Amino acid sequence: MERLDKYLCDSGVGTRSQVKAILKAGRVTLDGVSVRDGSMKIDPAVQRVALDGEILGGKRRVVLMLNKPAGYVTATEDKNDKTVMELIPEQYRRMDVKPVGRLDKMTEGLLLFTNDGELLHRLISPKKEVPKVYYARHEGQATEEDVEAFRSGLTLRDGLKCLPAMLEHLGAGESLVTVCEGKYHQVRRMMASRGMTVSYLERRQEGKLSLGDLPRGAVRELTQKEQLDFGEDA
Repeated sequence: MERLDKYLCDSGVGTRSQVKAILKAGRVTLDGVSVRDGSMKIDPAVQRVALDGEILGGKRRVVLMLNKPAGYVTATEDKNDKTVMELIPEQYRRMDVKPVGRLDKMTEGLLLFTNDGELLHRLISPKKEVPKVYYARHEGQATEEDVEAFRSGLTLRDGLKCLPAMLEHLGAGESLVTVCEGKYHQVRRMMASRGMTVSYLERRQEGKLSLGDLPRGAVRELTQKEQLDFGEDA
């Protein structure tokens, strides 16, 4: 048994205040009977809850894309810094979404969230080599020797061996970097190992997903097709 208002929030109907207004307006029915009391206990396994005549399914899987701005840490909470969770609308926070992987504080761009624990663990597993494309502004200009070094797999000063990656030079001080792993500050460390200190970094693509025209700081829910396509990548 669970509270009706919580069930509505978990179904993605809206925030607590929005759900309260929806109930007050008489838009929710329980087994065909209008209900306005959000505190009442229901059994979703045997009772049918509907909004405006449409049956709700309770907690559903959701996958979100955030265009992360700089200055936010990838964490659910932090005592010192702003977290990416502050950018997620309340209705999704109440659905218990969590970041998939991480971007460091100053890196911008594509960051995914989901409330599907199985999908989350599958995506962050070291065995999964989902390609991630980053745009970097940096000192110097990438050479063909740098491109080959990335392709062969770099070994960093601390002994970390990186999987083969792709480096595409776009011009003076600009490159695209594609990696299939996500170790701590990896792209910045790989670039620095070749004398190209990164001043700006943005993740533009992960698997088949790209930022597109999503504004910085904005969030959107992936379509079912995007979720299926990304699931195939993982």
